[in-house]
Amino acid sequence: MISTDFQSNITAVAYCRTPYKQKFGIPRQPGLVDVKGWVELVGDFNHIDCVRGIEQYSHIWLVFCFHENLSQGWKTTVKPPRLGGNDKLGVFATRATFRPNGIGQSVVKLHRVVQKSAKVMLEISGMDLLDNTPVIDIKPYIPFSDSLPNAVGGMAQQAPELIKVNYSALSIQQINAYQTAHPEIDDFQKLITGVLAQDPRPAYKKAKADPKIYQVALYDQDILWQVTSHQVQVLELKPSSIEKFEMS
Repeated sequence: MISTDFQSNITAVAYCRTPYKQKFGIPRQPGLVDVKGWVELVGDFNHIDCVRGIEQYSHIWLVFCFHENLSQGWKTTVKPPRLGGNDKLGVFATRATFRPNGIGQSVVKLHRVVQKSAKVMLEISGMDLLDNTPVIDIKPYIPFSDSLPNAVGGMAQQAPELIKVNYSALSIQQINAYQTAHPEIDDFQKLITGVLAQDPRPAYKKAKADPKIYQVALYDQDILWQVTSHQVQVLELKPSSIEKFEMS
């Protein structure tokens, strides 16, 4: 029998490197935005033997820690955005990020394993993790057991509806200049569209006029945007004050 007050030593085996520099704007589930990132093994786990054979799998599970939420605690019920932010469900009936033990899991696509500058890294895509998220375990995704096509998804049976994203002439010019300066980034405009098409605003903002200008930090840029007539308008880009993204 496991005691409810058991002690366990859990340590990060890796850290996830992503373009998402703030919680606002991160896709609410994995696989919704096709953007690449890295899982960088650390400490005793930074050894190629730890991932020997992992490339035979197309996808992997990342078990991680909601490290920026731990100090805020948790509640028995939460208000899921899918329900408009009004109705409450039990914390264990949702994927809320404020959890008793602050643990989450996401399935991501695995592209390759890279050894560079004494570091072992996994190139991934489709993640919904904040940059520098501690990863506490990595496991292969097994299609015959992990994929259940007849499963019922409750309030989240279908992917969220997307809204149209438009760009000002200034923002297009800035995006093109940034892309030219950073050819290692795959289609920066596609990333912006993928993030903003999900309308990351709080649920209560979506049912009324909202003239506010919002900002989402991606890589080392702040994307300024607002919603008019149920469409996103990207206004401009500005250098972000948040720590610069380092592409390995």
